[in-house]
Formats: sequence, structure tokens, C-alpha cells
Amino acid sequence: MARRTKTTAVPTTATAIALTAAAGLSSGLPADAAVTTPMPVTAPVMAAAAPVDVSPVKARYGRSALPEGWQHGAFIEIFVRGYQDSDGDGIGDLRGVVQRLDYLKDLGIKGIWLMPITASADRDHGYATTDHRAIEPQYGTLDDFDALIREAHRRGIGVVMDYVINHGAREHPLFRAAAADPASPWRDWFVWTRQPLGELRDWDIWDHVPWYLPGEDAPDTPAGASPPPKPDAPAGTARYFAVFGPNMPDFNMRNPAVVKYHADSLRFWLNRGLDGYRLDAVPHLFENSAKDWNDQPESRRLTGWFSREIKRYPHRFVVCEATAEPQVYTRDDICGSAFAFGLERAVVDAAKGGEAAPAAVAKVARFFTEAPTSMATMLSNHDIFAGRRAWDQFEGDEARYKLAAATYLLLPGTPFIYYGEEIGQAGIAELPGDAPLRAPMSWTADARGFTAGTPFRPTAPNIATHNAQAQAADPGSLLNFYKAMLALRNGQPAIARGTYEAPFAQGRVLSFQRAYRGQRVLVVINYGSDAAELSLSGLPPTTRLRMLHPAARDAGATALAADGRGRLSLTAAPLSVQVFRLR
Repeated sequence: MARRTKTTAVPTTATAIALTAAAGLSSGLPADAAVTTPMPVTAPVMAAAAPVDVSPVKARYGRSALPEGWQHGAFIEIFVRGYQDSDGDGIGDLRGVVQRLDYLKDLGIKGIWLMPITASADRDHGYATTDHRAIEPQYGTLDDFDALIREAHRRGIGVVMDYVINHGAREHPLFRAAAADPASPWRDWFVWTRQPLGELRDWDIWDHVPWYLPGEDAPDTPAGASPPPKPDAPAGTARYFAVFGPNMPDFNMRNPAVVKYHADSLRFWLNRGLDGYRLDAVPHLFENSAKDWNDQPESRRLTGWFSREIKRYPHRFVVCEATAEPQVYTRDDICGSAFAFGLERAVVDAAKGGEAAPAAVAKVARFFTEAPTSMATMLSNHDIFAGRRAWDQFEGDEARYKLAAATYLLLPGTPFIYYGEEIGQAGIAELPGDAPLRAPMSWTADARGFTAGTPFRPTAPNIATHNAQAQAADPGSLLNFYKAMLALRNGQPAIARGTYEAPFAQGRVLSFQRAYRGQRVLVVINYGSDAAELSLSGLPPTTRLRMLHPAARDAGATALAADGRGRLSLTAAPLSVQVFRLR
């Protein structure tokens, strides 16, 4: 796609100050912070030719194509490179996603989270962005993006995308210009210091000093080993700040022109019909000192401002990645939703049924009594720190895999299914880093379901048995179990958006109720290998239970009732999920 070159539209000083005040940000840094403060925004900057589109974008709010509350359905997280190739080059693309929308609708998906689809330097994960307003050429064009939005909406599916707000790529044209010339108008779009390396030693982020010389690379350091010494430089040499390593320099969020650029870029995609964002790494927008670098108050305030700008568009959804304090970022004045990191570990430990299971069951039962029900839930995602693929965590034990899936799909929160999870796709153990989690989707028994060419990465080792085609034909498959759970969620408003009530943990048995506008559902999950007797109390004496899952074999199993004192006894079969409608 041809990239347009535009005259820079940096705000005037008055506009910039107003924008900074609106976001609730300080105009400068504490005295002990080793960074420069932004230059005033002046007329010469406005006249500079921008190497990427930084022009203002006026909001076009319009009407949403989706109904109110659509975001309470289940999402699927899609790594576009690994989902479906439409042109035979071995790389997934946007047209490929369009080709699979009917599969997603049949599965019961209500939302799609696209991992980064903007132009990037890494040509893999996509988080090293080179242009926040351009589609990655390997993925297609803006026309392909528009077609995906249009076709997803036609099927009642919303689309959100990753927005990498904290940093750009070292190859980003604005950073290249900034690094090449200290007098560049783009210099203060990034964070620089001329302090000597010795004065920066107190900065230690994930065992690295996050200040880099232009051209400096981060060495591959084995786990547990100390990184080699950083290169020294003559006095006065500038270094830039990059919390995620030298390939991804941080933007200077204290520069109002940078804030405005991101707000305009967010509107660029919203104006095309995008339904919201997953905001990446938002606790890292500001660093105040070597000690105070993570999750600073300024990061929370600016994230909240961006979220409010997004939600000025009708029925838009924002979910944030905030690993340190996700419950805080779920507040309405910040993101409204954030991933419930830590819950996935408890769900997996409970479902495994081992010695750790009783404590994990209790943690799962307690979680949403303390956390907002608008959090986003998952079993795993694209990052290895969140765990291996579910198939590998359960070592192929499908019965326990299903228990874990049922748990997070029936609990409160917005569930995010990682692509391939619904068919039991395995990871690729021999690959480094996060690559084992990001293989081509297993559509058929070999790679031809993904591409007519050579796939960019090896396929999953269990592709012959655990592929979408084979799973669809097996009534007892993981895929059909996921369909059943999502049918419950989509058919029972109490599960999709209800309150969380009466949580109960008894050894390896979990039960809870979900209620919404007069509808009440009871969920009972037995993670144990033995049947368990469960006694529930506090029910209205006239309460009757109709089984929703599994499909009952006889009428006696579908009509349970509380006794005259509001107590109900039932048997939870081993490794079972039971869902009842209370009347």
C-alpha cells in the first residue's frame, strides 16, 4: 500500500497545553528523573514534513453496527499471521480471517481481538510498530480491513485490535529522524538523556538498564545469566529509553503532540468502523525515576483519558493489558476492563485436580467476590508468561481441559479464547520464546488447510488429530464442547452479564450462581475423580431446577427441587459440569 506523506499537523502551544490538562498530566518530570522535558511546540515544527501520516483526524461518531452489550459475549484472540493464508504466501492475512468468519459465528464468537495488524519492523508479533495508521503489507490493505469489519458486523461479530501505544519500532521513520539529528522536530517524541552510563546503573528493568545508544542491540542472555556490560560512550552522548528493549523505543508521553498523535490514530481506525481496542502495556506509559518506573499515576490518568476518547464512539469496548494491578485498570475511570492475570493459573490448577486443587478451587470461587465482573478472562494467550497452550498444560487430558474451559466461560468477565484453544492445538516445544504459542491454525490434518504454500512456521505436532475439520465431525470433541459452553453463554443472559452470587467451594467441587433480570443459573463443577454430594441452602422453598447442561437422559434428572426449608442436595459426577436454570 502506498504511504502518503503529509505536512506535520502538530498542535499549537495553546492546544498542546489544553490537551495535557485534559489528560490530567504534569508538564514536566521530577528533578531526579533522567530524561529531558519536551520542547515547546512552535511554528517551525508545524512546517516540518512528516515521514508518516500525523495529520489530525476528526471524530465521526455515527451509529454502531452492533447491539448494546455485544462485548459480553466471548472473544477470540487471533494472531493474523497464523490464522488463515488467502494468497498462498504461507502467511495469514486479513482476507484469510474473512474466510473463517462463518466458522467463528458457528462457534458462538461475538468479538475478535486482532493482535497487531499495523505495519511493523518485526514482521512477526507486530508490536514493533512502524506506522500506526497503515496495515502490515503482508496482511493486506485498508480495503481488506474495511471488508473484514463489514463482514464481521454482518454476522453480529465485533472487531477490536491491538494498539501499541507505549512505543514504536527502532525503524519507525519518526524515531530514525529523531536519532539522526538532535535538532529534529521529532527528537522530543521520544525519551532521551545525556547522563553518563554510570549514573544510569540504578535503572534495572527485568535485569536490563533500559537506556540505549542508537544502533545498540540487546544480547541474547541465557535465563539466569547476567547480561554483558553495556557499551560506554563519550561524555554527552545521548541514549534513548526503551522499556521493552532497544528495538522498541518508548514514546515521550509528556509531549502533548505525541498524545494528540495517538488520539488521532485511534480515531483513524474507529472512523473506519473498528469496535474498540486492546491497549498494550499501558502501565509503562510514564517512568518517573529508576525506582518509580512501573504503573505510575500518570499512566493511569492518561490511559483513562484515551479510553474515554474511544468510548465517545457508541458501543465501543476497551480492554487493557496491565499485569501489575489489573483490577485497578478495570475501573470505569481507567479502562473499564483488563485481563485478570493470575486467575488463569488458579483455573488450570483447579481443573488438574491434584494436591493444589482445593486451594485453587477456593481461589476461583473467591475471585469475583473481590474483583470487578467486567474483567477479561482467559486460559492462556500469545505470551509465554501467561502459560503454555492449554493442550500442553493438561498434557492432552481432554476431560480436565473441558473443566477448565467451562470454568472461565461460565464465570463472570469477558472470556478471550486464544485461537486454536477450542480444538486443543498444541504448542511447538522446540521453538524459542513465544513462538511455540504462535503456530499456524490447525484447520485440517495437514498445513494445506492453512495455506496452499509453505507455512511461515511449523504446524502443531498434534495437527493430524486435533484440527477443526476432525473436531467438528466428533460430537465429543473439544470443539463441540466449546460450542456447547458458548451456546449457554449466548442463550442465558445471566451467564453473559449477570451478577456473581453464592460461590461455594467444597474440596474439588465449585458451585456458583449467576443472576440477571429475574433469571438465575446455577453452575456446579466437580474437578475430582470421585462423585461428590453437594448440599445447597438458602434457596426459596419453591425453587425448581431445570438442567441446561449436559442434555438430560431422563426426566428425573431435569427436575430437581428444593425442600421446604430451601435446601437442595445433588450429586456431582466425577469430572463433570452441570448447569441448571433456577425457577
